[in-house]
Amino acid sequence: MWQLLRPAALLLLVSADTRAADFSKAVVLLDPQWDRVLRNDSVTLTCQGAYPVEDNSTKWWHNGTLTSKQTSSYFIADAQVEDSGKYKCQTGLSAPSDPVKLEVHVGWLLLQPTQRVVNAGEPIQLKCHSWKKTPVVKVQYFQNGRGKKFFHWNSDFRIPKAKLEDSGSYFCRGIIGTKNESSESVQITVVQDLETLQTVSSFFPPWHQITFCLVMGLLFAVDTGLYFSVQRDLRNSKEWRDGKVTWSKDP
Repeated sequence: MWQLLRPAALLLLVSADTRAADFSKAVVLLDPQWDRVLRNDSVTLTCQGAYPVEDNSTKWWHNGTLTSKQTSSYFIADAQVEDSGKYKCQTGLSAPSDPVKLEVHVGWLLLQPTQRVVNAGEPIQLKCHSWKKTPVVKVQYFQNGRGKKFFHWNSDFRIPKAKLEDSGSYFCRGIIGTKNESSESVQITVVQDLETLQTVSSFFPPWHQITFCLVMGLLFAVDTGLYFSVQRDLRNSKEWRDGKVTWSKDP
């Protein structure tokens, strides 16, 4: 009986794994797009995924704990520090999404980057966000402590095509009322495009592989030379008579 149950159980497991593999991951989107916000900001997280017919229920996790939210949108009207953390969602016909991290900060100014790791050639966009959208003037952006861009009125700072030297620590400063306020620093890293590196490496093998091939070729050449040298010496030191070998002494 057990022998009959085992194939059936394996078939059920394979079928379940196949169905799970067919489900694509849900995706969490932020509106506004920034993952760094100030206290009292409003944020909407939307879960994108496939739903069964007449079932739009959605599961939401905050820092690994299942919440009571069941709608496709998770609305935070008045963000507080305790709202910080990782958010995940899942629909009826999707696998759980990758976590999206939300940071809620306290202060007058906050630097908001579209992304913190940027491929070379892609744009960098930075926003100097003020608490409750308080007017800010004479806004300046800094990279590694040096002034990068100045605006009389608050504007986003954009680098159309990022270079490796654009990596660094960024913050912004501006005048709110009569006070000179500064944001916390954010690290921006510019990396080479992974696809470009893979393409280049396919044409140029790694140096350790080239070195290995050169050494092996050199050893083969030396070994071949020694082999023929020994064969030549043996022929010179032997006399062949009637198919027999006799040894002769040098004079």
